[in-house]
Amino acid sequence: MIFEDIAEFADALTQGRPIIGLDLGTKTIGVALSDRLWSVASPHETVKRVKFTEDAARLLHIMTAREVGGVILGLPRNMDGSEGPRAQSTRAFARNLSRLTELPIGYWDERLSTVAAERALIEADATRKRRSEVIDNIAAAYILQGVLDRMSHMRAEHDR
Repeated sequence: MIFEDIAEFADALTQGRPIIGLDLGTKTIGVALSDRLWSVASPHETVKRVKFTEDAARLLHIMTAREVGGVILGLPRNMDGSEGPRAQSTRAFARNLSRLTELPIGYWDERLSTVAAERALIEADATRKRRSEVIDNIAAAYILQGVLDRMSHMRAEHDR
């Protein structure tokens, strides 16, 4: 099932199972995973895109092997908040993926996640070649960390 609202997505999750974060590019998919406590997102790998069935098979393999409990897709909105062709492509990917898994799927506004990832890599003195190899899964980790932080904040508000 696909959720637009992060609170509804969080309610659909199974406690103790990691969340996978995906940054869909045209040539690659950045993959990040959370820990089982939903506190830290870590870059996992970059999947070279081939076609949906092969891409989905690789992602489903990761999700099964890591006992993932939910999927977050970075939604590439325009700076004014509107959605262009890349956002529509992401929504189509989510619809197709939802036919292959029962896991809850949610979206997170990914504006500036790649910029933040690039900045962090430059600060870490990564070479240009190294940056191009890891930028997508670092961006996926930024996206997923945003969700984890939001969920943590929602839990803290709920506990008050």
